Amino acid sequence: MKKKIYLGTALLGTLAAVLAATATCDSSAKSDAEPTTGQTGHTFSGKVTKKVQGKYLLSLPEKYNELKEDRWPLILFLHGSGERGTNLKLVKKHGVPKEAEKQKNFPFIVLSPQCPKEKWWSDIDVTLSVMAILDEVCKTYRVDTDRIYLTGLSMGGFGSWSLATQYPDRFAAMAVVCGGGNAYLAKRLRDLPTKIFHGAKDPAVPVAGSKMLAGALKGAGGTVDLLILPRGRHNIWGPVYSNPSLYEWFLQNTRSQNLARGKQRKAAARQKAKH
Repeated sequence: MKKKIYLGTALLGTLAAVLAATATCDSSAKSDAEPTTGQTGHTFSGKVTKKVQGKYLLSLPEKYNELKEDRWPLILFLHGSGERGTNLKLVKKHGVPKEAEKQKNFPFIVLSPQCPKEKWWSDIDVTLSVMAILDEVCKTYRVDTDRIYLTGLSMGGFGSWSLATQYPDRFAAMAVVCGGGNAYLAKRLRDLPTKIFHGAKDPAVPVAGSKMLAGALKGAGGTVDLLILPRGRHNIWGPVYSNPSLYEWFLQNTRSQNLARGKQRKAAARQKAKH
């Protein structure tokens, strides 16, 4: 039976970033009085609404309609720079969507958004679009929100690290493939189990970046596995994503376990501070 692949058309969503409603000045002057000269402190609160849109590829497991009571784990996959644009067929050239179409009974919902041409996953409008699409898919389909996994290759590896540092509590585990990121933000990911894959001979993205990320995450108290392929160049995604052990590892992790570890860590830190 051929796996069902859903090609998402443009998704228009609205995200509200709530800041509050009025602007106030530390000065006691009335609104009709002369403004205070020099530097004065101010606070602002208001409401900002932004429309976002994006295209995505969605794969549902073959037994999705048969097992109507089940909720399914979801993998959010971010592609590389070569798959940007508007042709959704490009998105399944590599990585998880390729495996989802190839493997019979692939046990995940796979969400693969497409990054617009000349954009990056870390661009604010693209980030908001990805999260809006994820929210929409979680509302529409039977997603187990305790088992949402994040992964990406090359540009998508950078995007995965960026997205996870902004929304660390949304994911149960993350796999970064020949990517990179801001090591200074590793502390935000210490409760998110992470695997980092890189080719030792990568000419496009130096392996030193992945070593730095792994070291920073480990130093922050995180759980991280750094797997360097000794003869690997940049395109290591084939053997990484075709290996069943990656998906078995994903399923060993849940968001609720991560949150529980975070609470224990914070409680231990408070206890230590008392002494």
